[in-house]
Amino acid sequence: MTEYETPTESDFPTSERTRIRRQSKLGSHSRAQVYPILDASPLCHVGYVIDGAPFVTPTLQWRSDNTLYWHGSIASRFLQRVEGSPVCLTCTLLDGYVLARSAFNHTVNYRSVMVFGTAQILKSPEEKEHALRALTNGLFADRWETLRPMRETELNATSVLCLDIEEATIKRRSGPPDDVEESDFPVWSGVIPVVTQLGAPQPAPEQSEEVPVPRSLANLVRSGRLRTT
Repeated sequence: MTEYETPTESDFPTSERTRIRRQSKLGSHSRAQVYPILDASPLCHVGYVIDGAPFVTPTLQWRSDNTLYWHGSIASRFLQRVEGSPVCLTCTLLDGYVLARSAFNHTVNYRSVMVFGTAQILKSPEEKEHALRALTNGLFADRWETLRPMRETELNATSVLCLDIEEATIKRRSGPPDDVEESDFPVWSGVIPVVTQLGAPQPAPEQSEEVPVPRSLANLVRSGRLRTT
């Protein structure tokens, strides 16, 4: 094992599926590094197998302690059949293109996390509403309390799933190209940063001018984050 694969109380346990084999210096199983990437990336991809065929679906995820949540339509054939099954959930943030002096050494700066667990569907309306409130307010501070109350039919039409993180691994890269020994070659090298950020709010066409953009949303746009928490 490398130093990144030595279990500690602050690490997730490892197995053959999460053992870091290549470029282990870029990886970690540390909870302190897994959680921030999950929190910074609302968009995730959930992979699972149904009838022997692989499927990957994009959705929004949010975290509470060591549990991840995501949601979808109650009519989704995927969500109906994934309960109790092992799933793999991934999040990736692209931070920059790394241009080296050779094609071989071109790469990207990124943060990526892969987690494993068993999918469970929240059964009670109270659990679902609590989870959906956490999703909404996690993205947009205190917004749930300002909205029209969720109708029973809407709640019944929504599935909320969760998994307790059993194993997790990250990889990340930052910094300039790793080809300083080729610095005499006359071609530009360096990093082109990639930034994902929120833009100025665009009101709905029918939105009354008397309804201002909430201060919390304006603050979120200025913060440079993709969600409030």
